[in-house]
Amino acid sequence: MKNHIKLMKRIKSIIPPHIQPKFKNEKDLLLWNKKKGLLFSKSILIRNKAMKIQKTLEESGIKDLYLNCSFKNYKVFHSGQEKALNSSKKYVKNFNKELSNFIFSGKPGTGKNHLAAAIGNHLILHGKKILIITIADLMSKIKKTFQKNNNFTEEYFINKTSTVDLLIIDEIGIQKESNYEKIIIHQIIDRRSASKKSTGMLSNLNYNSLHQLLGERILDRMKLGNSIWLNFNWKSYRSYVSVKKK
Repeated sequence: MKNHIKLMKRIKSIIPPHIQPKFKNEKDLLLWNKKKGLLFSKSILIRNKAMKIQKTLEESGIKDLYLNCSFKNYKVFHSGQEKALNSSKKYVKNFNKELSNFIFSGKPGTGKNHLAAAIGNHLILHGKKILIITIADLMSKIKKTFQKNNNFTEEYFINKTSTVDLLIIDEIGIQKESNYEKIIIHQIIDRRSASKKSTGMLSNLNYNSLHQLLGERILDRMKLGNSIWLNFNWKSYRSYVSVKKK
């Protein structure tokens, strides 16, 4: 306090008479310093949050093609796409309320990945940890744990995929899955369900084909809580875009 008083007196002594000082007394100076300190603290918090979001994005598995996907830039050409968009928005709105799984099924190019990435990007901005991974990459990473020089175990990786806030498994049904792969998926879904962690699945298969592939137990787990199943049963986006250009 004494230092501030001395500083004010010194400033007053050197300011020309025609110059009006910004601070008339030491109280004004203290208030100014306090405001500057708060602004500086806020800037640090904002920068730290941005760095945390950037790190989460890098670890999310969201491909460069889908990094900018959002609900706002999802193109709607008909009621089916509008329903999918609104359901996805409702999904993230209710994400924290209870277990929220989703399955997006339909042909390639129908917007499944866009909305899945939009969900992931939205949740990341709200402090959630996301992992999007294809079934092929998932199994490849787990199988690498069998190698002698690998420092990670199968248990370690299964546990890692079981702890993120939202795990999205893409391309289910693209390759013919073995019994071992089904066991791994069972373990991951069971652990996530028990921990009330949400899971998303993307597939080109319909309900009957997915039921045959994954089994009733997994699909029952995927229906728990505030879960949704959306059928993207329309033509590829490219067909709508080409019609619009004509």
